[in-house]
Amino acid sequence: MKSKSRLNRKGTPRRKRRKWKVVIATLLALAVITVIVSNVTVSHWSRGRCHTNTENVPSGRVALLLGTSRLGRHGNLNPYFVYRIDAAAKLYHSGKNRKILISGDNRRKGYNEPEDMRNALIAKGVPDSCIVLDYAGFRTYDSMVRAKKVFGQDSLIVVSQHWHNERALYIAHRIGVEADAFDAKDRTGFTTIRLTVREWLARTKMAIDLLFMHDPHFLGEKIEI
Repeated sequence: MKSKSRLNRKGTPRRKRRKWKVVIATLLALAVITVIVSNVTVSHWSRGRCHTNTENVPSGRVALLLGTSRLGRHGNLNPYFVYRIDAAAKLYHSGKNRKILISGDNRRKGYNEPEDMRNALIAKGVPDSCIVLDYAGFRTYDSMVRAKKVFGQDSLIVVSQHWHNERALYIAHRIGVEADAFDAKDRTGFTTIRLTVREWLARTKMAIDLLFMHDPHFLGEKIEI
């Protein structure tokens, strides 16, 4: 009897460990499935809506330029910033849109994505009167929801890199905004690999936001464009 009791006591921790291994393996599998489904869904739905030629972009919509930092981590000019400015200016000068809504981060002192992008667009010949700033576009999800709920836009042309545009277009679809996108030039090499991994995770976070229809960090009063 004593020997059997000792075996039971020794066996219990093993069963618990096996149980936790199963739980952890299940959670990891669900996480991987969520990442894969989110990415496949976004890429599939946005197919044919991301344009590289201004002639294929629908006319008359407000262009939503998604913000990014003017400077990189080492203080150099951020290529993504330059490429997005070039794309937004090109789109404007093509006559496809008469207004540009710049949505970016301005939550800390000395960091102002919308202002930096406005100044760069003005330097490219875009009139200041055609530019509207959204200082609370802390995330792509926030930018898309605020474009509709705060700035009253039901149709948009999103301007950013292709991988970013895909996610923005899917968010637009889910919140009831008709949208196409104009792809800015992208980078190549190791940076692209790192951003691809980050984008996979961002799309998973997006799926959670859309599942619960979270509100942006800030909404506030409506602003007419």
